[in-house]
Amino acid sequence: MKGWEEEGAVGSSYRFRHRRLMDTSPATDSGHSSHNGMPIMVSILVVVIICTLFYCVYCWRWRKRNAVRRAQIESLRPLSNSDLPLMDLSSIYDATNHFSKENKLGEGGFGPVYRGVLGGGAEIAVKRLSARSRQGAAEFRNEVELIAKLQHRNLVRLLGCCVEKDEKMLIYEYLPNRSLDAFLFDSRRRAQLDWKTRQSIILGIARGLLYLHEDSCLKVIHRDLKASNVLLDNKMNPKISDFGMAKIFEEEGNEVNTGHVVGTYGYMAPEYAMEGVFSVKSDVFSLGVLMLEILSGQRNGAMYLQNNQQTLIQDVKKT
Repeated sequence: MKGWEEEGAVGSSYRFRHRRLMDTSPATDSGHSSHNGMPIMVSILVVVIICTLFYCVYCWRWRKRNAVRRAQIESLRPLSNSDLPLMDLSSIYDATNHFSKENKLGEGGFGPVYRGVLGGGAEIAVKRLSARSRQGAAEFRNEVELIAKLQHRNLVRLLGCCVEKDEKMLIYEYLPNRSLDAFLFDSRRRAQLDWKTRQSIILGIARGLLYLHEDSCLKVIHRDLKASNVLLDNKMNPKISDFGMAKIFEEEGNEVNTGHVVGTYGYMAPEYAMEGVFSVKSDVFSLGVLMLEILSGQRNGAMYLQNNQQTLIQDVKKT
């Protein structure tokens, strides 16, 4: 009997341990699986949240950019009430052959310029605001408001503008000889500028500046007078262009201090480049640099400095 009791006790103990193992094994596997699955779920959740945030930021920036563009367009709508003729977009597309590469005259900070021919045969130059230009809308309005009120034989003539859809364009008279720098700094075309022609160009630019500073209804400082902003007609008469940087002198004083310096280094007066102070003297300084370039045929830029270890102005002072 004792042997049977011991055997029963051993069997009972074995069954008890076996039952415990059977009971605990599934719980252990389930806990292990849950422990591995939690980081995966957290990682997926983090990725979803980050992607959602990026998408929201993108949508916000897209809406803000479109709102700014719409505001710029709307701010230009009052131009339709001015005396400057408004031209429709379809006629400009036809005139420039949908802004074909063959009609492209060049490109500046404002945007590309195209040659066009209107239905009546009149040639025009179309300055098209680049969609990537950040300063273009302000420059566009500034140029329209200024040059529409200024008329002089040595200023380029603005014929109209176009503000339609997302397009902003200025339409000028077409000048076949394009800009002065195309002659001055081209070794082949420079020969066409004899001394009499150079003198005539200098006098014409000076007359245009005098009109802006003293004789027009507005006292205007150009602030970006340089060879590329002087256009030549078929008789080589100069016409000052590009009034996007120009400022009306409204104050009674002779100088204005601005915290935002614009223009082209090499043509800037020292007090303007270093201290932001500009006046009519700033344009006169630019005219002086331009005269040196016209007389020497050399550009007062980085290339001249590199080749001569000094600027064109310093070289002239030395001689």
